[in-house]
Amino acid sequence: QAKFVQKRLADYDNNYDYNNSFWEETLYLNKKMIVSANVINSYCAVEINTYEQLRELDQHSISLKNQAIDIIKNVFNVHSNDIKEIKVLKKGMTNRSFLFSISDKNYIMRIPGEGTDQLINRKEEAEVYSVIKDKGLCDDIVYINPNNGYKITSYFKNTKCCDSSNINDLKKCMKVLRNFHNLKLKVNHTFDIFEKIDYYEKLAGHNSIYRDYSATKNKITKLKDYIDKYKKDYCLTHIDAVPDNFLFINQNGKEEVRLIDWEYSGMQDPDVDIAMFCIYSLYDRNHIDRLIDIYYENTCDRSTRIKIYCYIACCGLLWSNWCEYKRSLGVEFGEYAVYQYRYAKDYYAIAMEEMLNEKS
Repeated sequence: QAKFVQKRLADYDNNYDYNNSFWEETLYLNKKMIVSANVINSYCAVEINTYEQLRELDQHSISLKNQAIDIIKNVFNVHSNDIKEIKVLKKGMTNRSFLFSISDKNYIMRIPGEGTDQLINRKEEAEVYSVIKDKGLCDDIVYINPNNGYKITSYFKNTKCCDSSNINDLKKCMKVLRNFHNLKLKVNHTFDIFEKIDYYEKLAGHNSIYRDYSATKNKITKLKDYIDKYKKDYCLTHIDAVPDNFLFINQNGKEEVRLIDWEYSGMQDPDVDIAMFCIYSLYDRNHIDRLIDIYYENTCDRSTRIKIYCYIACCGLLWSNWCEYKRSLGVEFGEYAVYQYRYAKDYYAIAMEEMLNEKS
């Protein structure tokens, strides 16, 4: 211990930079470790990689105390030992999730991610699920907490997400989206794009990483007049209708398409959902026009198409600001974030050009 303290003090005096280093590096001097290993017999050590392994080894470990597990126990009225096959799923952009089973039936627990309490109104999300629960639109909800966002849903086997490059997938998804919009469902809250742009900007709490951000935002704001002129009557809109949230379920030889993750949903022009699908898919203009034609079954008028271009620009800035907030929390989205800002700039120019052509 004394050697370690002396080495650490010497490193401090020499301004040694440990950024992006493993903590063990401070134990080395001239490529040799300055402390001796504590050698033990292999039967005295057990490797633990999962929650279940720890539970089997030490039923009373304080590390087993977990809010998500407690929720599952209460919802299903089971003991922790009845919760099996716990497996972490791919981390999403907003939340974390894990798979578990009880009595040979599988479920997914959603845990809100970093900063989510600032991004999502969970009471509004619960309201959306209460409106759509009997419409065959979404995942099967077992439990949702409108205060903290914890959610349990049934797990479907033999599923896949929409492939944004597969024309057949796109046709099926746009049909589901169109049918959902045609229901004209209503809730008591709105997703206001321009308010959210300002809100996410404020959450980030620092100057944008983009030098021309102010100029770009001023341009985006100018698109509001055109949007307001041609916007549709508001109805419940998914807002996050992206390929990953269209779930293809195959059961007993029958295929069904569900829309999941409704946490951003609110009253809005349904054409926003088309724009969101496009920018998440990183589509170029040809693919954007193709998706518009699929949704509208080749009946989209020119003004509506321009309005969707406007939405692409506005939503690009929206998610760019969202990414900047997540970045302030240490969560990076790399190329995706840069693309969103490019959509804001590029589709402002495209929309403005199309407006001029429309007048001529």
